[in-house]
Amino acid sequence: MLSTLLTLTAPAAFACEIFTVGDLSVEHAWSRATIGADRPGVFYVEVTNAGTTDDALIGIATPAAGMPMLHETVVTNGIASMPHAMSIPVPAGQSVKLAPGGYHGMLTGLTTALNEGDSFPVTLTFEKAGEVTVNVEVLSLRAEGPDCEHAGQ
Repeated sequence: MLSTLLTLTAPAAFACEIFTVGDLSVEHAWSRATIGADRPGVFYVEVTNAGTTDDALIGIATPAAGMPMLHETVVTNGIASMPHAMSIPVPAGQSVKLAPGGYHGMLTGLTTALNEGDSFPVTLTFEKAGEVTVNVEVLSLRAEGPDCEHAGQ
């Protein structure tokens, strides 16, 4: 059951963890609380490629959602849409953020509402580096990201 996967955590505990796979480091994994399970959730993260070879995020998976997908917010003529992104480039020597208003993980078919203070795992699949599972912290509905500079203080 998902209830065993969602756990209460200290503020910013998971969002400030750093995970590595190959030359990639993954940090600031977070989501926003949802009003209910019938609305989609979101997944945000920062990926840094310290290597000399380009890579790409090609998929996400989580037991928290029946259909997790990569999306990109695109604004055309003042109208925003969120088309599916087949992959998200992670160029060598650069960082890429999945963040509000840009690339993000769309979590549809939630198994339960995402409540502030909960956490859940997300497995990221990269074209070259492979897979890494990160812990995602659920922040408030109005959050703009984790405050890692003050975590644990």
